[in-house]
Amino acid sequence: MPDSKPTPAAPEKSPDQAKAKADEKPKAKAKPKPKATNESKLAKLGLRSDMDLVLHLPMRYEDETQIRPISDAGFMGGNAAQVEGLVTDCDIQYRPRRQLVVTIADDSGSLVMRFLNFYGSQVKQFAVGVRIRARGEIRHGFFGAEMVHPTYKVVEEGDPLPDSLTPVYPAGEGLSQSYLRKAISNALKRVDWRDTLSPALLDSLQLQGFEPSVKLLHNPPPDVDEHALMERTHPAWTRMKFDELLAQQLSLKRAQQARRAKGAAALPVVGTLSEAFLKALPFQLTDAQQRVLAEIRADLRESFPMQRLLQGDVGSGKTVVAALAAAQAIDSGFQAALMAPTEILAEQHFRKIAQWMEPLGVRVAWLTGSLKKKEKEAAQAMIGSGEAHLVIGTHALIQEGVEFTRLGLVIVDEQHRFGVGQRLALRNKGLDAKGLDAAGVGPGNAGRNAGQGDQTVPHQLMMSATPIPRTLAMTYYADLEVSVIDQLPPGRTPIVTRVIDQNRREEVIERVHAAALEGRQVYWVCPLIEESEALQLQTATDTHAALSAALPDLRVGLVHGRMKPAEKQVVMDAFTRAEVHVLVATTVIEVGVDVPNASLMVIEHAERFGLSQLHQLRGRVGRGSAASICLLLYQSPVGQVAKQRLMTMRETTDGFEIARRDLEIRGPGEFLGARQSGEAMLRFADLERDQWLVDKARGLAQMLLQNDPATVEAHLARWLGGREEFLKV
Repeated sequence: MPDSKPTPAAPEKSPDQAKAKADEKPKAKAKPKPKATNESKLAKLGLRSDMDLVLHLPMRYEDETQIRPISDAGFMGGNAAQVEGLVTDCDIQYRPRRQLVVTIADDSGSLVMRFLNFYGSQVKQFAVGVRIRARGEIRHGFFGAEMVHPTYKVVEEGDPLPDSLTPVYPAGEGLSQSYLRKAISNALKRVDWRDTLSPALLDSLQLQGFEPSVKLLHNPPPDVDEHALMERTHPAWTRMKFDELLAQQLSLKRAQQARRAKGAAALPVVGTLSEAFLKALPFQLTDAQQRVLAEIRADLRESFPMQRLLQGDVGSGKTVVAALAAAQAIDSGFQAALMAPTEILAEQHFRKIAQWMEPLGVRVAWLTGSLKKKEKEAAQAMIGSGEAHLVIGTHALIQEGVEFTRLGLVIVDEQHRFGVGQRLALRNKGLDAKGLDAAGVGPGNAGRNAGQGDQTVPHQLMMSATPIPRTLAMTYYADLEVSVIDQLPPGRTPIVTRVIDQNRREEVIERVHAAALEGRQVYWVCPLIEESEALQLQTATDTHAALSAALPDLRVGLVHGRMKPAEKQVVMDAFTRAEVHVLVATTVIEVGVDVPNASLMVIEHAERFGLSQLHQLRGRVGRGSAASICLLLYQSPVGQVAKQRLMTMRETTDGFEIARRDLEIRGPGEFLGARQSGEAMLRFADLERDQWLVDKARGLAQMLLQNDPATVEAHLARWLGGREEFLKV
């Protein structure tokens, strides 16, 4: 049964808001901006149905089930307390700033409530003699006990107290807690409570029912184990975590089954291009690269689409493996496309791969948003005619007007930095509105693979230099095959990392000077281009000027994201040719830049960077034979999380260990870039603590998919509500 639309309570308006609206004079010719409705605000939180609201579980609770005497509440030690008393005084004061000061008293003592922001209507609410129930943290001010901006309500003597803890929900802008509570309370009365799992299954899994679990979490009784509730170890939370993990596993495994049922053009030929390419390389592939290449080649021979994630630490040689996969597609008579998230990274790929492949007769097209109209049209014509065997670019590849004739392989670099919709759009470039397959031939025509449907999709190879811990890969990428290049090419020198206070900046500049005089090159990375008073970060332009003045005998270059691509490339080329000694840059050099002579990196305000970004930046050095050093400059004082990151960088250069610690620090949502990707992240389960539930959910998902399709549909409808498509790429 589909969930009905939520019909929450009407929005509340204060008397002040109503008066202000009445006093407003309409301005001539001014068009009023459409106000966001409460329904649209709920939709922003992903709350579109009653079941969505029911599964919007509290992040914490407030105990409003008891009243404390004012004299006792002052000894709560910084914890929130609820008191009740009569207003004895209400006054607007102007020193040190405008504020509303209200005094309430009970039989045991008095308390000041202080409001720094308030409406005129609130002053009327606090008439002397009115009974107020207030909740907040009690502090000891100059005039005794006080609460600053407590939550409060006007009550009558003897008004009943709640009989359960009060939930506090994650809320978006413009949504009050009282509105959310009413909306969720209404939804709880309307939803279909039928359990998606049978009593026998619940018994074997030792899980409690869905309805009692949800109702307890929204309205926990006062005698509930609060510690278990807040730590999410209560049996009710266990049921929610299991259901969420089961929905995810079902969706991913079903996506994998659906993918295998689709057609893809088999790319079986490892021919003259692939062989010539390997012979022309000035280095031998590592054992790990050869193993991974064999896995990819086997996938490309199949007539169902490959969906493989290629992981490898910084500098492990993923690009050459991707290029060899493209060579197999071209050998088999198809086109390949490589999409990168930034123009500088796409250009690095283009220069490197074109240098390898163009001498072998491969036409490589270049397509980005910054190309002039004529250049763009010429590139699109090459792609559309099939003249371009390999296309490299940014998200410009997925824009209208870009049509492939025989797209057989899609390679997405730094895939977590693209939205799911963008990855879908590139994959769908292999579909043709006329029902032609990726080979450009219709049903029954020569060259068609037996058993394919009317539509085929290209094979997909996704690359990531952010190693993903095993637990995360098993949970979030259950529908992908994962290949790992776990070996660095020979000759790479280990990078020594030092953490240095900004106070020693002059020493660092001296070290930079000494390194340059020895013939080595230096990166100096800054996080911002423009001045920001809030963050007080050194800017790239200021640093460039300061280093140029401090090092007059050296050539100092500057690269940042606001420069035109051609300007950036001029500086990068000069750095590659060792004409620039020190390159001051923002994070545009994070990935893809390969200058073996650069062996010293300084990262300014390192405490502001994430672990993954620090590791990526550090990977720009250590690519040659010289001993390499990374200096992390930080500004004191440093917070606990930033301190953990800096210590991790100092202790290890192992990308997988760094990724494991990053997961611990940030959690899976941020680690995988959920905000950009749109992937259905786990809201309730914790991968480190709840691994035992992941294993149970995986096992049950397999069994249900084989034996109980009705349960699969019911469970996915409840937990994903039609958002499954985003888990398929």
